[in-house]
Amino acid sequence: MAADFKPFTLSPPAAPAIPLVCDSPHSGTDYPADFGHAVPRALLRRGEDTDVEALWQAAPAVGGTLLAAHFPRTYIDANRTEDDLDPALLDGPWPTPLNPGEKTRLGFGLVWRNIGAGQPIYRRPLTVAEVRNRIDSYYRPYHAALAASIEDCVHRFGGVWHLNLHSMPNDAYQRLQIASARPLADFVLGDRDGSTCEPGFVALVESELKARGYTVARNDPYKGVQLIARIGQPARNRHSLQIEIRRPLYMDEATRERNEGFAQVQRDLTGVLEQLALYVRDRRAA
Repeated sequence: MAADFKPFTLSPPAAPAIPLVCDSPHSGTDYPADFGHAVPRALLRRGEDTDVEALWQAAPAVGGTLLAAHFPRTYIDANRTEDDLDPALLDGPWPTPLNPGEKTRLGFGLVWRNIGAGQPIYRRPLTVAEVRNRIDSYYRPYHAALAASIEDCVHRFGGVWHLNLHSMPNDAYQRLQIASARPLADFVLGDRDGSTCEPGFVALVESELKARGYTVARNDPYKGVQLIARIGQPARNRHSLQIEIRRPLYMDEATRERNEGFAQVQRDLTGVLEQLALYVRDRRAA
């Protein structure tokens, strides 16, 4: 990693602070020189949640914290656990036990092996040292910054509301190999079937999005992965919600460029953040 490379941007509150933390772990577009991929960059970019951090850039202005990764998801995925690693990717044994999940078996674990269905990213196995560097230089610093932001809110305010921000491809059901009679919603709210966030907060996000003309689904087809599973503990007043936005609303999926809808979506999400800030302030006062 270059000495001047920062793995993330952490934007603190620019208004009186509230216990709202937003993170975008997959919007990074800075591709490290040691990536060593054997497929075109354009294919790798399909894994990006390009510009998601810009859509939600008003978080600090309402008193929240915004954390955004710079490194791409295909290099190392900050929304996986450290042991969710595919041993088939490596040139030797990993020094500690691994626990790869179903997505990892398909090639989409902590370090992606494939891009798309069965298309390898690399022409060779990665060394243990290469993967360790990705964890130590990118993954762990991102998680440390997120954990510090969460714990600071809990210490100062007695609780925290966390938004884990993503975008989803228009063909999400097909990519996930899910047969659905329903069209993909504009926004999908994931709380792991009600286990990571208080119902009132989820309902408010849903109602504010619907009031702005968007369709909203819950946990279909995305329930949330590692980050909200770890952070979301409603019994301890730690609430975590994943929000997915359908990419054609704001970007051209082929070029990754912002489309004519970007500015309106950004304005709408600023309005949503303003309402969430009022909710969090009221809950804190209670």
